This record gives sequence, C-alpha cells and structure tokens, in this order.
Amino acid sequence: MADTKSYKDLSKEVWDAGTCSGCGACVAVCPADALFFIEEPGINHPSSSGYCKMAIDSVPCGACYDACPRTREQKKETLGSYKSLLKAKATGPVPHQQNGGAVTAILMAALEKGLIDGVVTLTEDRWSHRPRSILITNEGELVEHAGSRYNWSVPVLRSLKAAVVDRKLKHIAVVGTPCVVQAARGMKNSKNDLLVPYGRSIRLIIGLFCTESFDYHTLMEDILKRSGLAPHQIAKMDVKGKLELTLTDGSSSTLSLDEVAKAVRQGCHTCGDFSALDADISAGSVGTPAGYTTLVVRTEDGEGFVENAVSTGKLTTEHEVDTGIIEKLAASKQKRLN
Repeated sequence: MADTKSYKDLSKEVWDAGTCSGCGACVAVCPADALFFIEEPGINHPSSSGYCKMAIDSVPCGACYDACPRTREQKKETLGSYKSLLKAKATGPVPHQQNGGAVTAILMAALEKGLIDGVVTLTEDRWSHRPRSILITNEGELVEHAGSRYNWSVPVLRSLKAAVVDRKLKHIAVVGTPCVVQAARGMKNSKNDLLVPYGRSIRLIIGLFCTESFDYHTLMEDILKRSGLAPHQIAKMDVKGKLELTLTDGSSSTLSLDEVAKAVRQGCHTCGDFSALDADISAGSVGTPAGYTTLVVRTEDGEGFVENAVSTGKLTTEHEVDTGIIEKLAASKQKRLN
C-alpha cells in the first residue's frame, strides 16, 4: 500500500496541476466507476464521486494513477524509432476519410481477417461535430465513423471498459492521439493486476499525429460562431499549421492557430508528443501529398497489420515520405517540455 497511489494523488499531481490530457484512461479502468467527466464548458479533468475503495477502506488499487500517461515522464524524441516510413492510401473509396484512408483500410482488413474484434476510438455527430467515444465491432460501423476528430468533449478511452469488461473482447485496436497512445501502451506494460486485463486485450495501437486538440464548446460554440460558421456548415476539419475547414457547399475557410488558441485544451500545453511515439503505427497527413496518409510503422505488430492490409488489396504503400516537416512539427511540440 505504501507505494500504491489513489485518485487523490492523481488529483493532486495531475488534475490540479493542469496537465490532464483528457484521454479517459482513469475513467475507463476505475473498478468502482467512481471517476467521470462532466460534459460542460471549461472542464479539463475528471471528477470523483468519492467512492474509492482504496481511499475509504485501504483496499489496494492504484488503477487510475497507474493508467494515467501524465504520471510518467514523457519521451524527449521527435520521430522516435520505427521500422519503416510509408506513403499509403486505401485502394477503395472511404466515405468521410481524412486523407488517404489508410487507417480505415488497415482496420477494415484486420476486422475481416479476425485479427481484431473491436476498435475503440472517437466519432462525432455529423451535424454538430460533437465527439463521443465509440466501440466499433464491424466493417459497416468502421466506414460510417471514419475520419479524424479535432474537438474534445468526452474521453476517447471511455469505451474501453465496455470493450474489455462488458463485451469481453480480446483483440482490440485503440486509435487516438498521442496521450491516448501513451495510456494504452502503459496498460500493456503495467504489472498492476487491475490493468493487466486491459493490456492483454489491446492488440493494436494506432496513434494520430497531433499538435493539440480543441475544447468543443470553445471552438464550435464560441470561436466559429463569431466567425459566422455553424457546425452543420462544416464538412471536414484539418490542422496543418492552421485550422482548415472544408464547408458543405464546397468552399473552404481557414483560421490561424492564434485565432483558435483559447480553444486548445489545457493539458495539451504540457504534451510534447506529436508523432505518437508509443504506437504500433503512427498516422497523419504531413509528410506526404494530399490524398495520402503518412504511416510510421514502429513495431513488428504494426508491420503485420500493414502487410495484412496490403496483401488483402485494401492498401497501397510507397517509400516516399518527407521526414523534414514531421521532424519540424515534432521538434516544435517538444519545446513544451522545456
């Protein structure tokens, strides 16, 4: 018990310090379901009902603290270690795809072959763009919910408990930003008995390049509203040195990162990971031409999933990636750790 920490330690060291990433790992793994997010403007970390068996009855736990990526030192790397860099593209059309549709193609091929039995990720309402955590278990759902999300109002990993505890899935893919990736990798490496079932059930970790994420309420209901844009007018969002908006009428609009700075989530200011260093596969739009996805294949597991997608005819790849821009963006984000 002396070395085991409870939500009170997590609150003091992470929540009160303003470094919570909002990944939702602590919410997902709490065995008492005592942690939760209030979906209101300005909420930067979870709340607790106070029903913590460790704090109340000294029952050993520490699951929330051990699952949190902000209780561990962050890696001071830019691109990190990898086995290959690929320019990739789905061979068939993927509705709502962000760029090359490569992540959807990899997951589709894995679901069809039975390599994974579920995907935990983020989706959003197409009209309001309000995000929500989702567990996907079939190809139809995967295509329906394809695309990247830049808004935050709920933790991505909220659905992980449903996948592991309720559905008892054993081969889960987790797709998310670097903080989500760090949490998932931490679960796989953890020796905490309460986290081991989660770690064993996570089969694949796909990380998305990320400079920061935006608070939904601040971005959509304040900044964009004052710019004369309603959520239903937006077909697609992307961040490439600025916020790029593709509108439903085919036109486009851009906002500088300075214009949307106040919407950046508090915890993002202390995150230095751009390229999802702990993923099996990292993916993003920078480093390859429009219409393609950059893949950083980091592990043998990652290689296997990419090869499966290629062999089943769902993905094409080439070795043409401009690492310079990736390194530049990653180095810029690393400065937040100084």
